[in-house]
Amino acid sequence: MGFLDDAKETVAEGAEQASRKVEDTVDRTKDKMDELKADAEVKRAEAERDSVERRNEAKERLRDD
Repeated sequence: MGFLDDAKETVAEGAEQASRKVEDTVDRTKDKMDELKADAEVKRAEAERDSVERRNEAKERLRDD
């Protein structure tokens, strides 16, 4: 019976390690998604800022004429 108990223990340990690896991969993927979302928000905000600056410059030119 010792052989079967060892085999069960080995399989259980392997399954636990695999589970931890999957959890780590999921966490890394979520972190990367959060990073990409933040980058996209920054780019959107920068584009909006640039748009407002161009619009304000155009208005200023019209006022000067």
